[in-house]
Amino acid sequence: MLRKALLAAAASERVRELVTGAPAASSVVSRYVAGESIQDALTVARALRSDGLRVSLDYLGEESTDAQRAAATAAQYVHLLGRLAAEGLSDDGAVEVSVKLSALGLRLESPGGATQAAPSEAGERIAAEHLERIAVAALEAGTTVTVDAEDHTATDATLRITAGQRARFASVGSVVQAALRRTEADVKELAAPGTRVRLCKGAYAEPADAAFTARHDIDRSFARCLRAQMAGPGYPMIATHDPRLIAITRALGLTRSPDSFEYQMLYGVRPDEQRRLAASGARVRVYVPYGGDWYRYLVRRLAERPANLALFLRSLGSTS
Repeated sequence: MLRKALLAAAASERVRELVTGAPAASSVVSRYVAGESIQDALTVARALRSDGLRVSLDYLGEESTDAQRAAATAAQYVHLLGRLAAEGLSDDGAVEVSVKLSALGLRLESPGGATQAAPSEAGERIAAEHLERIAVAALEAGTTVTVDAEDHTATDATLRITAGQRARFASVGSVVQAALRRTEADVKELAAPGTRVRLCKGAYAEPADAAFTARHDIDRSFARCLRAQMAGPGYPMIATHDPRLIAITRALGLTRSPDSFEYQMLYGVRPDEQRRLAASGARVRVYVPYGGDWYRYLVRRLAERPANLALFLRSLGSTS
């Protein structure tokens, strides 16, 4: 119930205004978000690289409400990739980018139109064009792009656009969510040599007909999808902080070379485990968000780890 309440809060504009206006919120946000600027993101990326960790940078923002904002988001990614290349951080895909297609205009009705609940043909075209710009910049920088999953209404469009770009740019990766009932079939469909697929649990409030809602059912789905990925010819990116699922991944990985898959974890969550895995010889990538639009991202992180909620609420009540 707490997880459902937090996910509902993520979509509430009123709650967002209350939380983002709290003076002490930034002290908690900084644990999970690199900062607001590209320079903040680069500073964190350099520090993580010095610990032997790989990085995926995400410019926060989704559900772009107009075409100009979608274009500005694409331009931000192109500029970021240029900076990564200039500083040598993108070599061999050490630091890549993650992007949500709704931030690139997926739900826009037309280049100058409003947003809508489900992706339209025009929205798909707009998002695909912006993603192509980012993919070209990533290719020039020598790194990769991972297209984030969003709620279930965007899954078909997201996978279509990603597949289309991957046909031209092998470096474009997909994300699937174990919470969705369809994902086991999607994992098998995506199994191909060189295909990069991030498997995560999922962080959206979904209807029961589209998704598993009980935590143990989501975990079981994750384990099934994990086994299918690790047995396949692609490049699995296993995004979890769950010790049990990490242990399963480690056992399945004994039959693969260490550079044929990677673990992925969120910035600020179990950093000691991130470094421990990397020190053992495993590839570990840290998902690092940056930007001012942090509210929905943070609340979803609290929904995944409700134990952090007390810390967050205490900070909001602080006047110091």
